[in-house]
Amino acid sequence: MRGDFTINQERLLNTFLSLVRIDSPSGEEEAIAQHLSEIFSALGLITRRDDAGNVIAYLDGQGEALLLNAHMDTVGQDRGIQPIVEDGIVRSDGTTILGGDDKSGIAVILEVVHVLQEQNLPHPPLEIALTVGEEIGLLGSKALDMSQFLARQALVLDSGGPITNVVVSAPARDGLRAVIHGKAAHAGVNPEEGINAIVVAAEAIARMTLGRIDEETTANIGLIQGGTAVNIVPERTEIEGEVRSRDEDKLAAQVRAMTRALEEAANQHGAEVDIEVNRSFSAFNLGDDSPLVQRVTRAAERLGWELFFTASGGGSDANVFNAGGLDALVISTGMTDVHTPQESIAVADMVRSAQFVLSIVQQG
Repeated sequence: MRGDFTINQERLLNTFLSLVRIDSPSGEEEAIAQHLSEIFSALGLITRRDDAGNVIAYLDGQGEALLLNAHMDTVGQDRGIQPIVEDGIVRSDGTTILGGDDKSGIAVILEVVHVLQEQNLPHPPLEIALTVGEEIGLLGSKALDMSQFLARQALVLDSGGPITNVVVSAPARDGLRAVIHGKAAHAGVNPEEGINAIVVAAEAIARMTLGRIDEETTANIGLIQGGTAVNIVPERTEIEGEVRSRDEDKLAAQVRAMTRALEEAANQHGAEVDIEVNRSFSAFNLGDDSPLVQRVTRAAERLGWELFFTASGGGSDANVFNAGGLDALVISTGMTDVHTPQESIAVADMVRSAQFVLSIVQQG
C-alpha cells in the first residue's frame, strides 16, 4: 500500500524558510523557541519549556507514544540568513550557512502535525522535543528529564543524504584535554634553562596515530594554544582533542595511547602534564531485531521504498535518547554540505522525509 496522505509542499517550504530566517546560533535559541511554542499551542498541542530552554509538546492519540526530535540551534555564529529557492533547491545567499541542520527537521515535524490534524489521520500520542545547544555538545538533550516521556521509541530528524538512509549506529565520544607545564626562560639569553611546552606538545602529537584509526574509530587533535611571546620559552601549552568509536574497547585503547604519548614526551623533557578525559556521549547500535528498526522498515515498505541502514561518525540527540532508555534512530531530511556556506536542501527531499515520518507514525 502506498502512503494515503498528502504533504502540503508549499506550506512545508514556507515553514522552513521562516525558520531559517530566525537567528538561533547555539545559546541564542530564545526567539525560535518562543516562535515554535506559539505555533504548537495554536495547533492545540500541550506545550511547555523546560529549564534548559527545550520546547516540549504533546499531541494526544491512541496507542504507544512516539517521540519526534530535532534541534533548534545552528552551528557557528552566522546571522541574517537569506534563503534562496532555485529549481526546487534551497540555499543561502552564499555568505552564511543555510541552517537546514536542523531547521529542516523542525519543518518536517510541523508538517507532520499539520497533516495528521487536517486529514484526521489515526496516530499514536506524539511527544515532540526540540532541543537547544545540540551543536555544542548535545546540551539540550542531556538536560532533558527522560522520565517525562511516555514514548520508548524516538525519531531524530537530523541527518543528510538520501531519505532512505537511516542511521542506526553512532559512536561514543571522549574529549581529551591536556595542559603541559614546562619552564619559562629567555629565548635568546638562556634557552637551555627552559622547558619548551610547545615542543613537548608537538612531540607528543607526532607520536599519536590520528585520523581514521579503523572503520569504527577516529581520533583528532583540534586545538593547541601556548606561549606568550616569541622571545620567551613557553612554559604552558594546552591541547584539546577527541576520540570516537562505536566500540568501547577500541575507544579506551586509543585514549590510552594518546595519554601515553603525552606522558612519555613530558617525561623525556622534564615537563609535567595534566590530562582530563571526559565522556561527551555514548554509542548506540540498533540491530535488525529492534522493534523500532522493524517499524521503520514496515513504513518504508508501505511507501514502496527500500531502506539502507547506516552507521554515522557523528553524535546527535539520538545518542542521548538511547543512553536514556529510548530506542532512537536518525532520519534524513536530505540536507547536504551542512556547516558550510554551500549547504543546500531539495524541497522534494523534505517532502519525502515528511512522507516517511508520517508512514512511521501510522505503523503504530
